Amino acid sequence: MKKNRFITGYSGIRALAVIGVILYHLDPNTFIGGYLGVPIFLLLSGYLVTDHMLRSYQATGHYNNRHFYLSRLKRLYPQLITVLWVSAAWIVLFQQNLLAKLNQIVITNLLSVYNFWQIANGQSYFERFAANESPFIHLWTMSIEGQFYILWPLVIFLLFRFVKSRKKIFGILLILSLASALEMALLYRPNIDINRIYYGTDTRFFSLGLGAALAVIWPIEDLKEKIDFKDTLILDGIGLAAFLGMIGMFFSKKMNPQEAFTYQGGMFLFSVITAILIAIIAHPGSHWNRLLTNPVFSWIGSRSYGIYLYQFPIMIFFEDKFTNVGEHPTLYHIIEVILILITGEVSYRLIEKPFAQVTFAKVKNYCTQLFMPKSNNYVKQIQAGLAVFILVIGSVGIAISPKVKVEDFNKSQLAERINTNRKKQEKDNRDIIAKLKKDKKKKQDQLEDSHALKEARRNAKKHPINQSFEKYGISQIDLELARNLEVTAIGDSVMAGSSDDLKRLMPKAIIDAAVSRQLNVAFGLITSYQNQGALADNVLIGLGTNGPFSMDDLDRLMKQVGPKRHVFWINTHVPTRQWQGQVNDLLTQAAKRYHNLTVINWYEYSKRHSNWFYQDQTHPNVTGSKYYSAFIVKKIVEHSKF
Repeated sequence: MKKNRFITGYSGIRALAVIGVILYHLDPNTFIGGYLGVPIFLLLSGYLVTDHMLRSYQATGHYNNRHFYLSRLKRLYPQLITVLWVSAAWIVLFQQNLLAKLNQIVITNLLSVYNFWQIANGQSYFERFAANESPFIHLWTMSIEGQFYILWPLVIFLLFRFVKSRKKIFGILLILSLASALEMALLYRPNIDINRIYYGTDTRFFSLGLGAALAVIWPIEDLKEKIDFKDTLILDGIGLAAFLGMIGMFFSKKMNPQEAFTYQGGMFLFSVITAILIAIIAHPGSHWNRLLTNPVFSWIGSRSYGIYLYQFPIMIFFEDKFTNVGEHPTLYHIIEVILILITGEVSYRLIEKPFAQVTFAKVKNYCTQLFMPKSNNYVKQIQAGLAVFILVIGSVGIAISPKVKVEDFNKSQLAERINTNRKKQEKDNRDIIAKLKKDKKKKQDQLEDSHALKEARRNAKKHPINQSFEKYGISQIDLELARNLEVTAIGDSVMAGSSDDLKRLMPKAIIDAAVSRQLNVAFGLITSYQNQGALADNVLIGLGTNGPFSMDDLDRLMKQVGPKRHVFWINTHVPTRQWQGQVNDLLTQAAKRYHNLTVINWYEYSKRHSNWFYQDQTHPNVTGSKYYSAFIVKKIVEHSKF
């Protein structure tokens, strides 16, 4: 009775987890910590499985491992196999660029080692922007849970057999959890690939371990329903504090997955707070169970497994066919959520629920009815036919996958160009900074009143430069003026891909652009250039391609730069990402707030010229780079100080 009562609240917290995960992938700037839904799943698994096992050992002295493994297989594998084969069939029919390594992905998922495969085969930045993002990237969690289900019966058996004392078992599990969290913190390094600690079973164990430790000291069957009113208030108060703590961390900037705090204690702290809430929900004397029990949460919670499995394939496949998601983010997100929920319901009714109760006799009876002469089971026959079609097409994709040549996106024209430009940036920037330290120039008057304009006009006639750029919309006078522009530019891969052209037009500029950057990187870079005396009067920012930012972040940057410098901010052309409009609208608002902020409207200038971009429609190609650089330099010249 107590367990059944807890299961309703358990569905509620699972609903919170899956809602958080989906919202995070739809809008990572608002739901910053939505990915923390994964630790919730792990905590619940650790708690429920350990509680069930210990209760059996305590009551009978043994545990039915065979029944446990069989129930887990029937619960997890039908849905997992279905999403793998349905996705494989879709890839064969509509998105064959994802065929490479499909066989490895399927096999490692079936063997519950996919998280290790992801550590070794993590997607590069260029793959994600080449319409090549994996629809299976989220399945690493299922492998960690699978490993837990395989090993945990043995772990509990050994603990019960040789340790026995619940107090000591709790201590061991707590120490193992702390060791896992400490390992994550110690292995974290800024600006280094985090795949190892993000996907590692050992660095993620603390969520499972805390759930298991809670089950040792807080067994569901031992919790008393009738307690003093004062104790109920205490439980409810603790539950409220834990709930608010969870929600607060969902929206906290500190929990940005690019921040060190996330890995150096943030995830562990969230797991502790969630474990406390789970304990309160489990207690029949608190009101939190019924607070999290409602028809909507119960429905989402019961379908959460299917919803979680299908969320990424639906989003990836949908956005591959509708590449202008950045133009209509709200509409497309609503459509995606509806598709995810419908698929979750269908998979629950047709796959998860029937297979959870499947037996050999039921399978035999189903096949007999299906192939019975003069059978009128048309619905079942259509379902079976569709299943066979998916099985065959998906299997073909998996079979031919090893023959598909793996494209190395890190060796694409764009990637090699960025890498070359990055090396040149570092050398040029060192030379410019060294020269600045020796030769500090005085501030001059505005462009209209300066000698520079007269000289530029004279040189434009007598000694024209960079004439090949004139056909890209920039005048010879602007090209002459750009030669003396002192600019400090900080950008992401879009700027990095064109830094050679920008440098050619602005030889005195410091350009610091690299892949995967978001706005949070700019604060440290600006401080570094300020300390070196190399932050120019003109600051060019090209960030926003890889994720949105808040007005608070922009305010912080403008305050750091100061009112005496002019900030030029290139807005985003990233139609495949939902935050395109969000970033551009925020920059438009900011330009009205700051007199020294000029938005360079690259989006408006380029949106009708798809031929300027590589396949990803985000990074300018060789021709687009010329238009990009000429347009930016022209705008800077119009407003710059010389």
